Amino acid sequence: MLLAEWICAGPATDIAESGPGLRVDMPVPDAPRTEPAFVVRYQGELCAYLNRCGHVPVELDWPEGQFFDSEAVFLVCATHGAAYSPQTGACMVGPCAGRGLVRLQVRETDGQVWLRWPPASN
Repeated sequence: MLLAEWICAGPATDIAESGPGLRVDMPVPDAPRTEPAFVVRYQGELCAYLNRCGHVPVELDWPEGQFFDSEAVFLVCATHGAAYSPQTGACMVGPCAGRGLVRLQVRETDGQVWLRWPPASN
């Protein structure tokens, strides 16, 4: 059984309301690779997900760190146009066909953002 741990993602000041997200490479236990993730701030809350589209597993952002649509309402996949709720990661519209983002637990402590890894299974 793999135990979850909290990993420091970076300073909370790096995440502006509905602005560019903080990209994080999460270490994969027992593997020589990382899994891309990101954190954004929406309506005052931190929201964190694996950086993987529910439609096809590609990273959402392009340019790097840009996760929101032009109105800062949805998280959007720059490749496919799939739109996700920033609060839940649920697919709202597009080719994601109901497959949402993988949510990570996130907290802010002493000015730092912490992510719980690995993600909880749904």
